[in-house]
Amino acid sequence: QVQLVESGGGLVQAGGSLRLSCAASGLTFSYGAMGWFRQAPGKEREVVAAINWGGRWTYYADSVKGRFTISRDNAKNTVYLQMNSLRPEDTGVYYCAAAPIGGTTTKDSYKYWGQGTQVTVSS
Repeated sequence: QVQLVESGGGLVQAGGSLRLSCAASGLTFSYGAMGWFRQAPGKEREVVAAINWGGRWTYYADSVKGRFTISRDNAKNTVYLQMNSLRPEDTGVYYCAAAPIGGTTTKDSYKYWGQGTQVTVSS
C-alpha cells in the first residue's frame, strides 16, 4: 500500500520560509517523478515543482523559480520543498504526488497523492 504523508505546512508572514516534507512508503523510490502541487481556494490544482528519482531533472513553475527548491533523500524515501520569500499568493493546500514516469508535470500522470498540508502566507 502506497502512502505519501506531507508535513511542514503552517502559517507564516510574507517573506518568511517553510520546508515541506513528503515521506513515501510502499513505493520503490526509483518510481519515476515526485511532484509538489498546490491548490488555492477556488482554483485548480497546479504543479509547483517536480523531480526525478535521480534528482538530475527538476521542474519549477515560473511563479516559484528562484524562491522554491525541490530535493529528495532516497535513503529516507523523502522529498522536500524548501519555500523562501513566501508571498500571500503562495497560500493553498500543498500536495505531494508520485508518477510512474519521470520528467512529467502533468497532473493526470501522477498516480499517488498525499492528503495535503495547508500553507498560509499572511501579508
